[in-house]
Amino acid sequence: MGGGDDDDRISKLPDDILVDVISRLSLKEAGRTSVLSPRWKNVWKHTPFLNFDADGVLQKIMEHHSSKELIEIEAPKYVEWVNSVIRSHKSPTLKEFKIHFHLDNKYEISITQWLEFAISRQVERLELNHENFINPNEYYCLPDFRSFASCKSLKALSLNSMHVTDGAVEFFLRNCPLLEELAVCCSHKFSDLEVCGPSLVLKHLDLQHSYDFRTLKICAPFLTSLKVQITKGLLIENVPMLVDLSLTSYSVKGLISAISCCFSQLEVLCFSLTSINKEVMSEHGNFPEMPKLKKLFIEYKTCGYESLVRLMAALIRKSPQLEEFALQYNYFPPRVRKDRGVEDAMWFPNNHVKVFKLSCDYSRVSDVMVYIVGGILGNCAGLEKIIIDTSDGYFPVNDRHKIARRSKAKQQLEPQVPRHIEFVVL
Repeated sequence: MGGGDDDDRISKLPDDILVDVISRLSLKEAGRTSVLSPRWKNVWKHTPFLNFDADGVLQKIMEHHSSKELIEIEAPKYVEWVNSVIRSHKSPTLKEFKIHFHLDNKYEISITQWLEFAISRQVERLELNHENFINPNEYYCLPDFRSFASCKSLKALSLNSMHVTDGAVEFFLRNCPLLEELAVCCSHKFSDLEVCGPSLVLKHLDLQHSYDFRTLKICAPFLTSLKVQITKGLLIENVPMLVDLSLTSYSVKGLISAISCCFSQLEVLCFSLTSINKEVMSEHGNFPEMPKLKKLFIEYKTCGYESLVRLMAALIRKSPQLEEFALQYNYFPPRVRKDRGVEDAMWFPNNHVKVFKLSCDYSRVSDVMVYIVGGILGNCAGLEKIIIDTSDGYFPVNDRHKIARRSKAKQQLEPQVPRHIEFVVL
């Protein structure tokens, strides 16, 4: 083969193909291609994907003993990086614009300019994730968008850890006719929000970790997945396509009332429940049939395994097509209290369940774990896999504690699992 430029066939490709190649790299990798040759010097500036990924720095901040001090050092560097790229960028349109860093209202002017830039370039996917290390009193506040350029090309919008008002969300719903995905997480400015309209094409709505709603009305004919963390003040109607639902409730009664219109169509249901035991015992039998449910996840944030057993059994009975069941419960007492009513409740035959996952703080041994796993084994004849997740779920655990927890779980639970069922301890 000859040497020189004749061998550089890639550089001779048309501009649009080179830009496509560049777009498959990270933004920093794309920038480094500018030194390859004069032909490559400006190619990266035309990429339609601007993902300002800082995962390495974010991981360092998480592990640092004084994360706030490190954020103070790293945030200005991140802001300057974004600004320098924007100053050089030449593509008239954007497929994606993504910001992910701990940024507070100190950087309000820069963040607003980034938004204006992205919307002016007819961005299709826009994500601003400021993480939740920041004090909510220092959150960036989303501006009044009425003075912005048109955002009719926007298909997906994700906003995390910033102040977003009802009016801002409703502006996007009214002015973004292609919007299919909307996520607003960790916002503290909502009050009475309506996600409604016959012309909405919205398919995915995520309002997790936003608790300040007085009322939330959802009426979206094409919505397929919904994540919220309230039931009080929640009104759901005209959601014929909704199959995937995740929410938090303080009571079983509130849960049933909030989603009564869609039980029969759900395929995936995840809920977190904080309730007093007597209420669970009296309401568990009121769950309607869920004939299409295939995946069920329960996060049970209260004491009293007796109530949990009754609730778990009732839900599995009401879900004849259930294939995967996951339970997170961190309040196990060390001993099972013998109770004839609980023994009777532990009867819920279901031959469709193939996978059971139990997530718990396995820092101590508990007979309740054995009892629950035994109940699943005794009722789910088609079971193929059991997963025990021993991590805390809320706080980081060092390697020594991880190993000890896994060892306890295997020692206590593995002997009762038949050999034909896969047993996994995480």
